[in-house]
Amino acid sequence: MRRVVLGAGIGFGVLMAFVGFLIFAVYAASSGFLGGAGRPGGGGRLAANTVPPEYEKLVEEWGNHCPTLSPAILAAQLGQESGWQPDVESHAAAQGIAQFIPGTWATHGMDANGDGVADVWDPQDAIPSAASYDCALAGYVEDVPGDPVDNMLAAYNAGPYAVIRYGGVPPYEETQNYVRIIRAAEQGYAAPPEEEDEEDRRLPPLEQAAGAVNFAQEHLGTPYLWGGDGTPEDGGRFDCSGLSKAAYASVGIELPRVANDQWTSGPHPSRDELLPGDLVFFGTDLSDPRSIDHVGIYVGGGYMINAPYTGAEIRFDPIDRASYFGATRPVAS
Repeated sequence: MRRVVLGAGIGFGVLMAFVGFLIFAVYAASSGFLGGAGRPGGGGRLAANTVPPEYEKLVEEWGNHCPTLSPAILAAQLGQESGWQPDVESHAAAQGIAQFIPGTWATHGMDANGDGVADVWDPQDAIPSAASYDCALAGYVEDVPGDPVDNMLAAYNAGPYAVIRYGGVPPYEETQNYVRIIRAAEQGYAAPPEEEDEEDRRLPPLEQAAGAVNFAQEHLGTPYLWGGDGTPEDGGRFDCSGLSKAAYASVGIELPRVANDQWTSGPHPSRDELLPGDLVFFGTDLSDPRSIDHVGIYVGGGYMINAPYTGAEIRFDPIDRASYFGATRPVAS
């Protein structure tokens, strides 16, 4: 069984360490394509420049190993597991690019490249083995309620018996963060649908959206300060609208200071049209934009980066809640 080895802080550290790949991922995600469970849009292909080139072919081939898996999910998982480092070993003895513990590797490790050795340190063996193991786990937990991809990923992290026992993703912070981070990053690795015209996708300014998300990612873990604009006088701290204003100021788009004024800073995409970089708003009266009292920066997969409240830190949070008001796609004035 796969041991839980990544805590919340470590998971976010890995994510932030590979901001470069996630920036490419935001560019790709701006095509608007998240599909159904286990099969994002793009026909099982990777977006360009999101995976180290020496692994791209393997991830595309083995990411289509079963219906619950996709190249985008496999890529996001490998990035989260090891940051694409083939020689890393965790404190829990998880090894290689896919972070197999020895007991799991002994059962599920493959000699995928046919050199006569199933080598956990060789990505040519480890990546196919991770995909094969994912698919085996998907089969183990296929009757468990909930999202099959979430359950598969949770089983990789915490073991299938924990998923079965709890009837879904178990209530372990490490596992919940593991699943959340991978699903948030997933859509950015997938290629946009070929059949859509560029004009039909109505792309936002890609560099600006990516830069705003990057800015927010770089400030994960920063303490909240009511009225904070991130200045030296504020100790680099933000409140919710201070973060969104500063994120877009970093890419040349000036927003109003408070959340309910930021609502008018661009067009309003529907929930199923959201793209990374969109601002998402929450309020007390869903018929009155003046009731908006919170804003976050959408990053994909149903999650935003936001500065929540006094005593909290800038973090990932889900956007699907009763107070969700709507979204704005900021544009330069």
